[in-house]
Amino acid sequence: MNKNPETFAKEVEDTVKKPGLPPLDQWHPELSGDMDMVIRRDGQWIFKGEPLGREAIVRLFSTILRREEDGEFYLVTPVEKWRIQVEDTPLLAHSLEVHGTEDDQVLTLTTNVGETLEISDEHPLEVGQYPDSGEPRPVIKVRHGVEARVVTAAFYELADLVVEKEDAGETVYGVMSHGKFWKVGQGG
Repeated sequence: MNKNPETFAKEVEDTVKKPGLPPLDQWHPELSGDMDMVIRRDGQWIFKGEPLGREAIVRLFSTILRREEDGEFYLVTPVEKWRIQVEDTPLLAHSLEVHGTEDDQVLTLTTNVGETLEISDEHPLEVGQYPDSGEPRPVIKVRHGVEARVVTAAFYELADLVVEKEDAGETVYGVMSHGKFWKVGQGG
């Protein structure tokens, strides 16, 4: 791709003039190509080997990012669709906040692009494992197939809130948010 992030960001800003998130579910352009962009596991966005210089561009691009059924990530506008590479998850979630207690408890996390997400049916928490190490891989769904990985410090804070339940004769561990039990592990 010859277009630089500054030019692409300006085109996106000109296209998306309404406040709020753009209607990605309504945009289905043909693939424009591969962009030399990688989102590293540490959350850094890299274009042609260099970090994107402006946080505002990263925030803007995060609103037009989607993961499609092929498992690939794309930056999408009404007329362009650029495939990019993501090492793990495109976003990170940190800064756990707890409001309320027990069944009325609501847990929120903030992403590295400043978006606040409540663990809920809209933004479910899932704790999987990395296949190579077996380490936990906690993620919260953001939108359009995009996830934010819960960083270690926030995951430890979640662990402090874990409660134990019985499920089909097995002990499971999880946290409560929005009146729902979100499983984070099983008893051994």
